[in-house]
Amino acid sequence: MAELSELKLHEQLKDDSQTVAAVNEFNTLLQELRKKNLSGSVEREINRAVRELNASTDGKTTFNKLLKQRRFAIVRLVEKEHKIVPKGYYRKLWLSLGMAAFGLPLGVAFGTALHNTAYIALGLPLGLAIGSGIGRRMDKKAAEEGRQLNIELKGK
Repeated sequence: MAELSELKLHEQLKDDSQTVAAVNEFNTLLQELRKKNLSGSVEREINRAVRELNASTDGKTTFNKLLKQRRFAIVRLVEKEHKIVPKGYYRKLWLSLGMAAFGLPLGVAFGTALHNTAYIALGLPLGLAIGSGIGRRMDKKAAEEGRQLNIELKGK
């Protein structure tokens, strides 16, 4: 069980429902990570980020931006070091990758083959579908292997 700190909600931010929801989501992420066997270096990095957020005296806009940055960094770190991800992580990642890696080349191929550049746009939904399928399959595999956190993060 991981020894992770908890993010405290600053008194001046308690009136902002968006910030309260973001802090609650962050703490739920930390709660889920506590259930996993994380390395000491990953725990230290997460605790450093939480300490930085707890020490922040920024206003709500700056604090929310910093909170999103730290949440993203923690998710990426845990994914890189332990292959542990939140629900829907790979689906969200592969949606855009599918459009870029598959959709655009397919669209260009259609447009060139049919001598009409309007067909370039046809590749984007195809790439989205391909990327979404790959991502869902990877999410399912992560869940089967016990590498998925019981939380789906909102936003970026």
